[in-house]
Amino acid sequence: MLPKILTKAEYEKLLKRIQGNLSVNKRQTNTRFELPIVDIMWEGQKTYLRNFVEFPQVLRRDPDKVLKYLSKEFAVPAERIGDKAMFIGRRDPDDFTRLFQIYVKDYVECPTCKSPDTKIVKENRISFLICDACGAKSTMKGKYA
Repeated sequence: MLPKILTKAEYEKLLKRIQGNLSVNKRQTNTRFELPIVDIMWEGQKTYLRNFVEFPQVLRRDPDKVLKYLSKEFAVPAERIGDKAMFIGRRDPDDFTRLFQIYVKDYVECPTCKSPDTKIVKENRISFLICDACGAKSTMKGKYA
C-alpha cells in the first residue's frame, strides 16, 4: 500500500504540532535543573556566600564536599557559618557561578545523557557517577566526589 500524500496545509499543520511538542519538552528540561543565583556579601577582606546551603540541596551533594571544592579551587580557606560560607579574600559573584557550572559538569551531570539525576558511589577507593535516568556508570575525574 502506498503512503498517503499530504497536502501543503496538512503538512504544515503536522509540522507546527511537532514543533510545539519539541519546544514544550525543551522548556521542561531547561527549567527543571537550575542553579540558584549567587548571593555575595563582602566584609573587609572576606567574602560571604549567603545562600551557600541552597547549592548542595539543588546539586544533591554533600555540603562539606562542595565547600571543600570551592575552597581548593579558590586556593583560600573557607568555612561554613550556618547557612552561609565564608571565604578569605574578595571574590566576584561570576567566579562562584563559573565554579558551580564546572562542578555540575564534572561531578553532577551524566556524561552519557547529560541528566543531573546522578549519585556518587565509592567502590574500592574509586568513585563512580551513576545516572538514575539512563543507568550509565562512569568513573569520576576529580577528587571532590
